[in-house]
Amino acid sequence: MHVFTLIFSNPPESVLKITKRRLLEGGAAAIATSLFTPASWAQRAAGGDAAWPTKPVRILVGFPAGASPDLAARAIAEPLSKLLRQPVTVENKPGASGNLVAAEVAKATDDHTIGALINGNLTIAKLLNPSLDFDPEKDFAPVGLIGTAPLVLVVSGSATGKSAADLLLWVRNLGSAGKYGTPGVGTVGHLGMELLKSRAAITAQHKPYTGNPQVIAGILAGEIQLALLPPGLAMPHVKSGKLKAIGVTSPERSPLVNELPTIRDADVRGADLEIWTALAAPVSMKPAAVARLNAALVEVISSPEVSGELLKTGWQAQPGSPDTLAKRMRADTTRLGGVILMKGIRSEA
Repeated sequence: MHVFTLIFSNPPESVLKITKRRLLEGGAAAIATSLFTPASWAQRAAGGDAAWPTKPVRILVGFPAGASPDLAARAIAEPLSKLLRQPVTVENKPGASGNLVAAEVAKATDDHTIGALINGNLTIAKLLNPSLDFDPEKDFAPVGLIGTAPLVLVVSGSATGKSAADLLLWVRNLGSAGKYGTPGVGTVGHLGMELLKSRAAITAQHKPYTGNPQVIAGILAGEIQLALLPPGLAMPHVKSGKLKAIGVTSPERSPLVNELPTIRDADVRGADLEIWTALAAPVSMKPAAVARLNAALVEVISSPEVSGELLKTGWQAQPGSPDTLAKRMRADTTRLGGVILMKGIRSEA
């Protein structure tokens, strides 16, 4: 689960200073363009180190075994081990929405500890909680994306209309009496829905639950009318007719749910959003080691066997360079950072 524990409140003074200064300079984009750009990661990691690794590699995961980031890490661990000719182990250390592991990875100095981290750990964590003892801008060397997934915008099966446009009109007509559910304040589902509301003239109010299964139960019970859900949880209920799907939040149709249109197809622009898991190393890791690790990761997730396994566990493989990941980090910081700053959201995690 991709979760942040947040509370709405008056923004802390440090965030207000950032907001006033940088929103005047261009909003969250001004913050994002200052992130992850001290040097090109492709240049920084050029070369590769055939001698690395010299001992077992640890992939730390900040969620329990069986959670989606854990499944992504385990899908690549054994194939990486074969390529790198060293054991690659996955260690689960759940807590604080993955931020405990992110902090441990940031401080690692052994050149053999990396993290399978989610969007929030590598992008907006410091915006949500300025007191965190790691900084995505300064403390990580991006290695590469493992996989991405869209969210599915669903509504109650009793909603009138069949097309995406008709269902969106039904949601708009609910006005502020409508409610949307999320697995908690500050989750990707929450921030994504606030982004969607600003782009699609939706005024439904937020009702947080303790998890996505409870969100689905809330829709079925009539407590709420819509939500953004992972495909694996949404589609069984869509196929049974208990929910209706408006579309996915990815820029293009997703192979995870190829039968669904995108919300762009319903003329909603600027609300693209995906969840993702990526490998990141501490910034102290030797650039040549980062290059070798990236090359191995790209080879692994480009294989039909591993990409197929990732697809089964809810991820679309996304082989790419460290620069590709850095660009994704900037884009998510811009997109979700703007929501966080404008809503005055801060985190306790």
